[in-house]
Amino acid sequence: MKIIELEISTTRLLKQLRFYRDTLGLEIIKEDEDSFQVSLGYSVLKFQESEDATPYHIAFHIPDNQEHQALKWLKRRVEILKYNQEEIIDFSGWNAKSIYFYDEDFNILELISRRDFNKPESPDFSEKSFLGIAEVGLATNFIEEKYQFLHQKFGLKIFDGNFENFCAIGDDKGLLITIDKNLKDWFPTGDEAFGSDFRIKFEHLDKNCEVTFSHDRLEMVKK
Repeated sequence: MKIIELEISTTRLLKQLRFYRDTLGLEIIKEDEDSFQVSLGYSVLKFQESEDATPYHIAFHIPDNQEHQALKWLKRRVEILKYNQEEIIDFSGWNAKSIYFYDEDFNILELISRRDFNKPESPDFSEKSFLGIAEVGLATNFIEEKYQFLHQKFGLKIFDGNFENFCAIGDDKGLLITIDKNLKDWFPTGDEAFGSDFRIKFEHLDKNCEVTFSHDRLEMVKK
């Protein structure tokens, strides 16, 4: 599952624009009075202004084994969100390590460095090292229902977890981090998980797919 585009909402459009453009130094490829789009390697992250926006969880791929370079780069720009006083979180079962931080909407952002997946082109880390969107959080009341929809419509499978309170759906390339918002909060901060609306475009099994998530419902966007 390769995430090509993700559209989310924001209540702080200008602050978010400055954060992604000026603080992180990422390229803004389109901007108008109520939205902007950020280039992230092969992915595009779009922000649409909305009075009803609630926080998200989003992860970005970075090159393999560059978590220490990424941490040094990030600490000059943002405050790191720690877990048990650790700044780099080891997900040994996923063969990955992650770093967490907030943007201006208090979206929980994650840089995830896997092993033997995205070979680095440079020994240095910079804004050009953001390779693509790796994950988006989907907080719901009905995990199994969301999985059945994604599996039947697009062939997505369970990567990790179950239908109790956490289920990562997809693969190493891209994941929908699906949680029961009544039973689980967002890692690593324990922030409340909202069923925040989004639109996602992704490639899977040589097909282009597009889905919206709104009011706890997934719907396929018809071409």
